[in-house]
Amino acid sequence: MVIKILFLVVFFAITLGVGIYCRKTATDVNGFVLGGRSVGPWLTAFAYGTSYFSAVIFIGYAGQFGWKYGLASTWIGIGNAILGSLLAWVVLGRRTRIMTQMLGSATMPQFFEKRYDSKALKVISSAITFIFLIPYTASLFNGLSRLFESAFGIDYAYCVIAMSVLTGIYVIAGGYMATAINDFIQGIIMLVGIVAVIGAVLGSHGGFIGSLNELAKVPVPETAGPITASGSFASMFGPDPVNLLGVVILTSLGTWGLPQMVQKFYAIKSEKAISRGTLISTFFAVIVAGGCYFLGGFARISGVEAINDVPIGGYDAVIPKMLEGLPTLLIAIVIVLVLSASMSTLSSLVLTSSSTLTLDFIKGSFVKNMKEKKQLLIMRIFIVVFIVISAMIAIYQVKSESGAVAFIAQLMGVSWGALAGAFLAPFLYGLYAKWASKAATFACMIFGAGIMVANLLFRSSFPVILQSPINCGAFAMFASLIIFPIICLVSKKPSKETIEKSFTGIKERLED
Repeated sequence: MVIKILFLVVFFAITLGVGIYCRKTATDVNGFVLGGRSVGPWLTAFAYGTSYFSAVIFIGYAGQFGWKYGLASTWIGIGNAILGSLLAWVVLGRRTRIMTQMLGSATMPQFFEKRYDSKALKVISSAITFIFLIPYTASLFNGLSRLFESAFGIDYAYCVIAMSVLTGIYVIAGGYMATAINDFIQGIIMLVGIVAVIGAVLGSHGGFIGSLNELAKVPVPETAGPITASGSFASMFGPDPVNLLGVVILTSLGTWGLPQMVQKFYAIKSEKAISRGTLISTFFAVIVAGGCYFLGGFARISGVEAINDVPIGGYDAVIPKMLEGLPTLLIAIVIVLVLSASMSTLSSLVLTSSSTLTLDFIKGSFVKNMKEKKQLLIMRIFIVVFIVISAMIAIYQVKSESGAVAFIAQLMGVSWGALAGAFLAPFLYGLYAKWASKAATFACMIFGAGIMVANLLFRSSFPVILQSPINCGAFAMFASLIIFPIICLVSKKPSKETIEKSFTGIKERLED
């Protein structure tokens, strides 16, 4: 216990120290939200990766999908690295940085406003961002606090409160630069920690080959998937490859439409830094995401008991159970690992949400003339509000006996599906297609957010394959990519002025 507490004290001290140190960079809106657009490739790449992978991945997704798909869940991590990191940086990175700078947009809703010449789009997209980032944040609290309960015996509510206060302090003090530096430190902890944990867990079962042999002997229940052949949990595609593909799509392609992820490209200091950041981000994703899902794939040989093929305590209890027998020092590293993953993502979410609500929803719509100091004050207030609401939802979810939203993966599925379904197509086409229209953007936002709300409220009315919020989110993204160009064909074309404002000179800068 002394070792665990010592690790936490050192971690907290460094985190708060960074926040205080970065106060000088957060004295204006540009510095607070984007770090002055001067963040280097290493910090940006780690900020992207740590915002991507959190306790939702390590505790929620790795546990649930490792249990369901066995070793084949590693494909989710591979998809995250290739599609969610490598291709996202290649396709979106440089063009996003250039166009947002040309348009003078600091947030995704501002991009929609200026790219499509519509203040209504800015207001609608900012509301969608704020509403659907809340369940995602609640899922972060959930995953982290379950591990703390297991390691310290501390009540869930106290864990949530402690994490809320700590994250709030350093984000409010140092803004984006504080989150970027802390993300770099936390990312290094995640890289070292996941490698150490995998080695220890597999070592307790005779190494990789011994663990694989044990996993191959696990019988596949009929409820686990359509393929019930012996050894399916140790096979390349697992017992349920169709639903596995849905998870890969949601967790990989979804990042292309998430405001807190795309905003990292806004802040990088130059277009040339994108190339280096691409390599760093991809490497980070391979180790962290690939490692998390690879570890979760061995859940069924780690003594996790189940009733009707559902682990006792739920899927979120799988990874904490796997870690129970590890040495004390390694448990301490795991705690700091998951804390790092969660706080880095949480800081990104609260900063994105507060800046969006202030700059895109209130400023210009309800308060016409808002001075910069007042904008900073309101953003800091909304950071507190956002954290408090999310923490209350997280505590209620665990304390409530209704079980309305049972698992971390469901919370994240609803959030990612709605955000990516609403924003992916308008953002991607907006970067590349001069014919992208305002009407198509409205349609995708309504469709993406609407179908996920309907799935949450009327899930049993959906086709069986779409009753999972994961699959429904993946469907929302793919459907929006088809809906957008179809509506563009029949809707009013953007004005010549709008096109020139967005694309004049971009070709020359891309070739520079």
